[in-house]
Amino acid sequence: MKNYFFVVAIIASFIDLKAQKVESNQKKVEAILAKMTLEEKVGQMTQITLGVIGTQTDGELNTEALKNAVIKHKVGSILNVTNHALTVGQWSQLLTEIADEAKNTRLQIPILYGLDGIHGQTYTLESTLFPQNIGMAATRNLDLARAVTKVAAKELRASGVRWNFATVLDCGRQPLWSRFPETYGEDVYIGKTMGAAVVKAYEEDGLNSTTAVASCMKHFLGYSASRNGKDRTPIYLPEIELREYYLPQFREAVKAGASSVMINSSIINGMPVHASKYLLTDILRKELGFNGVAVSDWEDIKRVYAWHHVASTPRQAVAMCVNAGVDMSMVPSDFTFYDLLIEAVQKNEVPMVRIDEAVKRILILKMNLGLFDHPYPEEGAKANFGRPEYQTLALDAAHEAMTLLKNQDDVLPLLKSKRYLVAGPGAQSISALNGCWSYTWQGKEEQWYPKDSKTILQTIKEKVGEKNVLTTTVKGFESTENFDADALTRSAKNADAIILCLGENAYAESPGNIADLALDENQQALARAAIATEKPVILVLTEGRPRFITNLEPKISGILMAYWSGRKAAEAVADVLFGDYNPNGKLPFSYPRSSGEIVLYDRKPAEDIREVFNDDVHTGYNPLFAFGTGLSYTSFSYTDLKLSTKKLSGDNSLQVSVLVSNTGKVDGKQTIELYTRDMYASISPDMKRLRAFQKINLKAGESKTVHFSINKNDLAFVNTALKTVTEAGAFKVMIGNLSDEFQYKKL
Repeated sequence: MKNYFFVVAIIASFIDLKAQKVESNQKKVEAILAKMTLEEKVGQMTQITLGVIGTQTDGELNTEALKNAVIKHKVGSILNVTNHALTVGQWSQLLTEIADEAKNTRLQIPILYGLDGIHGQTYTLESTLFPQNIGMAATRNLDLARAVTKVAAKELRASGVRWNFATVLDCGRQPLWSRFPETYGEDVYIGKTMGAAVVKAYEEDGLNSTTAVASCMKHFLGYSASRNGKDRTPIYLPEIELREYYLPQFREAVKAGASSVMINSSIINGMPVHASKYLLTDILRKELGFNGVAVSDWEDIKRVYAWHHVASTPRQAVAMCVNAGVDMSMVPSDFTFYDLLIEAVQKNEVPMVRIDEAVKRILILKMNLGLFDHPYPEEGAKANFGRPEYQTLALDAAHEAMTLLKNQDDVLPLLKSKRYLVAGPGAQSISALNGCWSYTWQGKEEQWYPKDSKTILQTIKEKVGEKNVLTTTVKGFESTENFDADALTRSAKNADAIILCLGENAYAESPGNIADLALDENQQALARAAIATEKPVILVLTEGRPRFITNLEPKISGILMAYWSGRKAAEAVADVLFGDYNPNGKLPFSYPRSSGEIVLYDRKPAEDIREVFNDDVHTGYNPLFAFGTGLSYTSFSYTDLKLSTKKLSGDNSLQVSVLVSNTGKVDGKQTIELYTRDMYASISPDMKRLRAFQKINLKAGESKTVHFSINKNDLAFVNTALKTVTEAGAFKVMIGNLSDEFQYKKL
């Protein structure tokens, strides 16, 4: 009992000290704010890109341009790199020069630097890159997501950067969207649980710690629901759908302590989100309770006038967005925002109280990050860069992302004693293993990748020996030699099987826009040639979104979805192909069969029906591979599903258990997913929704009982009044091939 009270006292003391620190920072910020001129305040709300102050030489600054930005225009934040990733040393020099210049300002307010570290520290050479979010979602492993995030935070901080524009919380329900690989897939539950875990991992050590950075929820709100799948294009979205599928991820991230948010670049139902007071103030601030910094995306305040035409002048666009709730403008290439906002305040178009509110949030973030105490790159943080254990973690993450979609006649794992033809544009491409935000924005410039980065061809040669590997490929994803079907046909005569590496090269944002999801004809022709050899074909897909392989799949023996899985992706692919790692990834999206049938797993009952005269045919959800697909080299069985009660009521919890057995001959990991279905509701309910998952490791022949706990909140939905409710009635619980029903009633 004494120990108990001691622990309680320690916790209480820690909470009290934290509260005192928050109060102290608030007072310091208010004192600074009271001294600031309008120009100094507006400068804090202005963010410019490095190109405004940088020379064409990597990592070097233009002294006069820097003075113009920091002294004359008093900018509070800078982002980006000019061309490509820099070394830790270059970052240190660059950020030191910027911090020195900020010391020359009247109030010596430090500069806040931000970067897009999307799957690791994007913009530092030799940093550790992990699977993109879509691959991390396939792992279904929250502990792993937290671990890779901790490394990203450490390597950002080691580079001197304390603000990361991550994580992406957009729900990937439009597979054409070019930012699909940055999402956690189509499911709300995975998005909100993994997103919240990542936000917490970035920040939980304390923002003044050398192992933490400020996170940024993005892009608020509904950005991924593009009408035509193109980036930054109009969205038409009923609020009931917005609240059901796109808002929960942000709600959980706010609860997890996210320090900042980036705004959706597009328009929803005709209104630019940057200018929507309803979304940015009523929902984000008042409903979700978010009190951090809201930053615009690239040039998006300008585009309220130039693109969207809801403001008749550039100044009106600035006033609309600031009044709606934007605290900082990623201008980013000039000082127009600074000039126009000063004019807008002077003309009483933006109230001073709104300026003070925004600047206070920015200064509090800087205070929390320790920038006022030490604005320079921290020497102690540099020791956390490039540690050997990060490579092990990168391999673990890539391993768990690998998702085996097809294994006809147990063609996999492959024997190391056989001879293989390795073909396809992905075989010698590093960029196609990593994707966007990889040392450059687009990720295509392979000269900036670590020199020890391996290709799939290299890792296969290491597995079976060079004499057992043939190839028709060369470096460069787009090289015409990679698509030589005749060369493939000739070489296949001397091979026992073909490992065909297809998919997508790296892309980011709008350059990744495509007209449809079909693989390009060169790749399809290569696949047809491989199939025509009548040798077993194993397809390795390195892609950020599902590309149609429907016409090829029936003649393909094995299919491995590798996503864009980062630094150790090639090693992970080879380990899975040759049985040195048992795959356990699960698809975080429904892999569509055709463009006319892109139906998501949590569809409505009517989406599942294809009416044929007087018969209802349930073929609406007919993807090539369903959400949650993921094969193993062993087998698992589910038995003994138990519910703690058949009559759940009020706020009580339902305990669910199931016995999972490894019935095969190989040890393996398995994700157990619990789905529910509301049988009848006041609006048409979803066919099924993922409500919980657990990943376990079972030795061959081992069994384990897995326990879940769900309550009324896990059964809730958004009704026609836009309220999140749980209605009384019948519900079904589904785990694997098992199901049971229970009744819920309100007290």
